[in-house]
Amino acid sequence: MGLHHLTKDIQRACSQEKAKRYKLYFKDCFLDKKDRFLGVSLPDQKKIANRHPEVDLKDVHKLLKSDIHEYRMVGGLILANMYKEEPIDELVEYYLENIRRFNSWDLVDMTCDRILGRYLLDKKKKRKILHDFAKSTNLWERRVSIMSTFQFVKARDFGDTLKIAEKLFKDKTELTQKAVGSMLREIGTRDKEVLLDFVKSNFDKIPKVTLETIVERMKPKEREKFLSEVSK
Repeated sequence: MGLHHLTKDIQRACSQEKAKRYKLYFKDCFLDKKDRFLGVSLPDQKKIANRHPEVDLKDVHKLLKSDIHEYRMVGGLILANMYKEEPIDELVEYYLENIRRFNSWDLVDMTCDRILGRYLLDKKKKRKILHDFAKSTNLWERRVSIMSTFQFVKARDFGDTLKIAEKLFKDKTELTQKAVGSMLREIGTRDKEVLLDFVKSNFDKIPKVTLETIVERMKPKEREKFLSEVSK
């Protein structure tokens, strides 16, 4: 068992139809032009990553260097699994050193809070790195900055999420605006008053896409009431 068996697993799960669909789906998401898709579903990629605990960091590095999207995703999922099993600083350092290999929204979202977010959960003084990422010229580092805070939100620790959200309100990229909206929405599911106060205080600064993302899962009457409150 090892990298060879893992890549064989991935190849066996390929679908040409899905590959075409994924390429179209991701085409406007700032993908590297070299990116290739094999057409493996995310649930299948998760199963494959879980089936190969024997894969080591050298193998993960080879996967992350690939121009095949699913290889990089499975590599990232395995890295997150490694950190869950053995949360050591070296794995976080590796993730940060290779952060730009996670160069699409799905690669970021499936790894950053499971690695960087978990690491920083009880290390508030080290969270400055997320605030620095929020000022990065790199789209994916900016997305990492907000999506990593999901771990904090789940622990009802909202401060960094709100501060980073404010930093990103000026971001013109829809992928960032949606990411901010999704984390603010997650705060709202845990504390509606915190969300209401924050949106009301920043209403004139919040991008339309961010606001739409915040309210998109609300029931019509709840959405109407919320928008009425925050726009006063």
